[in-house]
Amino acid sequence: MSAAAVKGGKSSGSGRLAAAQRFLERWGVAVAFVLLFAASTWMQGFDFLNFENFRTLLNSNAAVGILAVGMTFVIISGGIDLSVGSIVVLSAALGTTAMNHLIGGETAEGTAVLAAVGATLLAGLVAGSVNGSLVVFGRIAPFIATLGGLAAYRSMALAIAEAGEIRSASSTVFSKIGRGGIPLAVESTNEAGETVYRGLLNAAGKPLTVTYAILVFLAIAAIAQWFLSASRFGRHLVAVGANEVAARYAGIAVGWVRFRVYALMGLLAGVAGILQSSRMNSVSTSGLGVGAELDAIAAVVIGGTSLRGGFGRVWGTVIGVLILGMITNILTISGVSPYWQGAVKGGVIVLAVLVQRGSRE
Repeated sequence: MSAAAVKGGKSSGSGRLAAAQRFLERWGVAVAFVLLFAASTWMQGFDFLNFENFRTLLNSNAAVGILAVGMTFVIISGGIDLSVGSIVVLSAALGTTAMNHLIGGETAEGTAVLAAVGATLLAGLVAGSVNGSLVVFGRIAPFIATLGGLAAYRSMALAIAEAGEIRSASSTVFSKIGRGGIPLAVESTNEAGETVYRGLLNAAGKPLTVTYAILVFLAIAAIAQWFLSASRFGRHLVAVGANEVAARYAGIAVGWVRFRVYALMGLLAGVAGILQSSRMNSVSTSGLGVGAELDAIAAVVIGGTSLRGGFGRVWGTVIGVLILGMITNILTISGVSPYWQGAVKGGVIVLAVLVQRGSRE
């Protein structure tokens, strides 16, 4: 065989390998989702394919999904935020405390709940802005700045409730945010005068609902994907993460871009705090948001966003959230102890980073 033939064979093999790597880089998360979907269907059968199960999967991971959307922007910018779980609990604690104070002062329940929502969002925004200020103006590495926030913000929440639980004083209105939704069935009366439902029903025969948490998660993801792919801010964000020096020479306000990313992350943590605290109608200052940063980062990395910055996609993060949910589901069905599930998630992060490194070198 001639040297040219050998060289051509090697070139052809390298081309196929490069093509496979590009395919995995772009569609690897979708392939992983399909494989896990097939495995879940094989293990659970029609119970997994039930629409109610999909609703439950989305609803139980909606808050983490919202955090993961914000984390996508942070990581694309070349940063990281380890404080998101602590911002969730601090913002929820402040909002619920404010609501209870207003209700105790005979403020209308609806007004008190609106004030609580505003206070929770404001607290998350302020905490995120503090992180952004430390990174941009204090020139502290994002890992260190947000690691400090992880400890400090939860400590503040524990101090507010004396390490206990803050129970909502709202009887019905507040809990409707986290538990309510849009029913997928209509109520009618048959000829015998009995109440019947037409549409999608749950196992109890009641109308199945798409919760507000799911709608908020999907809406935030859609808006974020648009901003990332079609807006000026999205282009600047990618440029900053890819090459900060080049971005500065191009006239991009690098510091302002990064500050806004951390502020946005804090605001979305406030949204997650509202959904989770209203769903439980209480705030556990020692338990709420614990490990949320790991889940959010895992979903982002699984979704294909580069930890080195400069590349990412929100739709991949959404699929990453669903993959994490299915992994947890499979582990639970398989009888794996919940104490080992964190180890599995950590392994998934490492594996995803290895795949990314191989596809971009």
